[in-house]
Amino acid sequence: MTLKFEVPTPLAYFSSLVESDEHFPLLEAAVCLAQDEYPDLDVQRVLGDVDQLLARIKRRLASDAPALQRLRALNQFFFRELSFGGNVNDYYDPDNSYLNAVLRTRRGIPITLAVIWLELAAGLGLQARGVAFPGHFMVKVSMPKGQVIIDPFTGQSLSREELSERLEPYRQRSGLVDDFEIPLGLYLQAATPREILARMLRNLKEIYKSQEDHARLIPVLDRLLIVQPQAWSEYRDRGLAWAQQGQPSRALDDLEVYVSHAEDALDLDVIGERISELRRALG
Repeated sequence: MTLKFEVPTPLAYFSSLVESDEHFPLLEAAVCLAQDEYPDLDVQRVLGDVDQLLARIKRRLASDAPALQRLRALNQFFFRELSFGGNVNDYYDPDNSYLNAVLRTRRGIPITLAVIWLELAAGLGLQARGVAFPGHFMVKVSMPKGQVIIDPFTGQSLSREELSERLEPYRQRSGLVDDFEIPLGLYLQAATPREILARMLRNLKEIYKSQEDHARLIPVLDRLLIVQPQAWSEYRDRGLAWAQQGQPSRALDDLEVYVSHAEDALDLDVIGERISELRRALG
């Protein structure tokens, strides 16, 4: 009797990775985001490439090296020797969100650079976390004498004054000034791996949405809804994308999920009209 083993689809594999918050392999799940754009991607090979980088930096440090020495060595290696940094020439290139491409070009956006940096930091025993700072993802490291905030786009360590300065445009836009001002520390709370992955997917979503590339947008939303199954507005956006792709039945399924859960949404009338149009189209 021949045994048959079914290979899971990329989406099923991704779903199994993000099922539990207790064991959430951020790097592996983040690498998987590229499988829609790069169907032949070898995820384990990409993980192996990061392991090799970690092995290189580890060889330079004594096992009992103090935290500050490990942090300095990592930043020297990552930002200066390997020249990882922000893609200032083409910030909205989708490849900036795909870790296999970021590892190849050593150019990315703050959050993808942060995911790789955080994996290396964890391998060196540093207490490092991602920070969902408004408009620009950061990393923070807990040190014996306090906390270090680093911009993964440049490798620069930022003071509280510099962080407040960067935050000011967001505070002004959001009306979070004077009596409504929120303390800086609340903006520097650690992001969970699930939140980081969702933010990566929303970056991709915005790129493909602005390009009106619905064929690429839908797989991104598929993954986003696996990561955050109750993000009802994403059902709406996927439904509208399905409609643009000439798939009224799939569009209806998603839009009906949206209107049944988003009770106080301001666009319910508009979406209701779209549902009626799609029903008429289906006859």
